[in-house]
Amino acid sequence: MMRAGLALTLFLLGCTGELPSAHLSKEPISVRGWIADVEQQQDGAFRTVETESARRIQLFQGTNIWVENAPYVSGGVAETGAFLLLDVPPGNVTVDFTPPGGQNARLVMENIPGNADVLIPAVLLKPNGSVALLDPKAVKVRLAAKIDKPRQTNMSATIAGVLVPVIEVPIAEMVDRRDYPNAPGTAAPLATVK
Repeated sequence: MMRAGLALTLFLLGCTGELPSAHLSKEPISVRGWIADVEQQQDGAFRTVETESARRIQLFQGTNIWVENAPYVSGGVAETGAFLLLDVPPGNVTVDFTPPGGQNARLVMENIPGNADVLIPAVLLKPNGSVALLDPKAVKVRLAAKIDKPRQTNMSATIAGVLVPVIEVPIAEMVDRRDYPNAPGTAAPLATVK
């Protein structure tokens, strides 16, 4: 009787015709980059290199990042502001950033091919919920291929409203796709000894 009830329940769930909202892709992409800062109003506070460095470290440590409709994506934000997301589904993707005490900022990516590595340097989180690319020419969408040197494909992707060509690169150049990128160091040394 128990088995019949379980079978009936599973049958009725299967007949609803609803597809699961999230599924693991066979051609996942990686999304990497770094947060440059969160845009904020000038409050008149005195700022030094040291206080700005401490503010950014605290900001980056408290920032949440996720991909909409993909609860299985792994990754996060490092204290340098670098971010890494693995097992992201290809196609149209929305990455959400929520800084501490700030509004959710959405990074929309469209037409991302399967198995791509997307590098998005210098992201500025804006208070209106959008994301600005501070260096749009440095955004890269790469695909691994059995070739000797990089070449542009006839495909393109859109990252935060910017059209980006998809580049095929030698497989050896893709070894970093599962690593946090090196965000440029903006902090000056606290003391200099001569």
